[in-house]
Amino acid sequence: MRILILGINYWPEETGIGAFTTYRAEYLASLGHDVTVCTTFPYYPEWKVAAAYAGRLVSGETRNGVRILRSYAYVPSRVTSVMRVLHEASFIASSLVRALFQTRPDLLLVVSPPLGLAVNAYVLSRLWRIPYVFDVEDLQPDAAAELGMLPKPVLNVMYQVERFAYRHAALVSTLTIGMRSRIIGKGVPEQKTALFEPRFDGSLTSLSSDEGHAFRSKYFLKGKFVVSHSGNMGVKQGLGVILDAAALNRTDESTVFLIVGDGAVRDKIQQRAKELKLDNVRFLPLLDSMEFRGFLSASDICLVTQQKSVSDMVFPSKTVTYLAAGCPVIASVNGNSEVARAIEESGAGLVVEPENAPALLSAIQEIRAHDIALYGRNAKRYASQRWSPERVLGFFESKLVEVTSSGNS
Repeated sequence: MRILILGINYWPEETGIGAFTTYRAEYLASLGHDVTVCTTFPYYPEWKVAAAYAGRLVSGETRNGVRILRSYAYVPSRVTSVMRVLHEASFIASSLVRALFQTRPDLLLVVSPPLGLAVNAYVLSRLWRIPYVFDVEDLQPDAAAELGMLPKPVLNVMYQVERFAYRHAALVSTLTIGMRSRIIGKGVPEQKTALFEPRFDGSLTSLSSDEGHAFRSKYFLKGKFVVSHSGNMGVKQGLGVILDAAALNRTDESTVFLIVGDGAVRDKIQQRAKELKLDNVRFLPLLDSMEFRGFLSASDICLVTQQKSVSDMVFPSKTVTYLAAGCPVIASVNGNSEVARAIEESGAGLVVEPENAPALLSAIQEIRAHDIALYGRNAKRYASQRWSPERVLGFFESKLVEVTSSGNS
């Protein structure tokens, strides 16, 4: 097949949607498919274009068999709801122009967010008379509504675009059972949906204690009980609960809360930690792949946190990463979310009420007092069974072939 993927995030971004799209595209290329990705220049989660790409309007490169076509997107220095809309709109426009000059593919795979890429999907699919798969990584309108991020008129437009995208797609895919149920609840026939689950990175199952020791030594963590959070630092993550738990535990000099990554609220979170005089909280920037392995090996407990209003609208990729690495996990999330179900089913940790610092600290103390190694073994076993690359990616490719063969455009 000749496949054109439209998505705003791609390699060398290593967190979130960019990582998902990258390994999927490279898997398809490894099977002999002709894969082209229309994306923008890497900017996430720092919200700053990487130095190697700064100042460009377009570029092209090839990596692991995938042709990568980049086009301009406005990246605001201060991320607000309005600035995010402008950011996405600029990419939607530039990527449409970029795609129009490409050879006609057999299939479009469109990654949302941004939701507005549905416009590109419709235009290109009608022009080329080919089907498109609309891959929903984040239920953007639902998230914006429940977090109160946008006014009602804007939300109404987003829901109209969402209905338009689903109606004209040959297939609507998403990450979790809960997200799929929401999509079906919006009127999409069940047979028109598919579950494209994340896959775990098998290399993380071979982390060594030496990697962890080296990381602890470098960042002065020897002898500390390390409670970690990594990845995007945005509104949905509700990172304030970690600071509140650290404040409650400030007299325990043996525990360090380590927050790694970047994002729209990083400065705000760091400033609050400073105001609270939290000597037991440390911040690190995004880590390269080798240091990230050390981080995982050094972490005694890893955290997944979300705001109360977030349930089955998103599924943070760090969940799969933590479990694959054999990290005990505490999920400060809604109990009906897919994250909560994964942690409970796996026996890899505990689930606590979101935004409840005393409950989070109590869970940390409970895991610390029990067999941490058992939680880690449960995590690895579950990840290898549920998210094996062979099963997950094999099904993904088979559904794309099915859509292309049906010719439903």
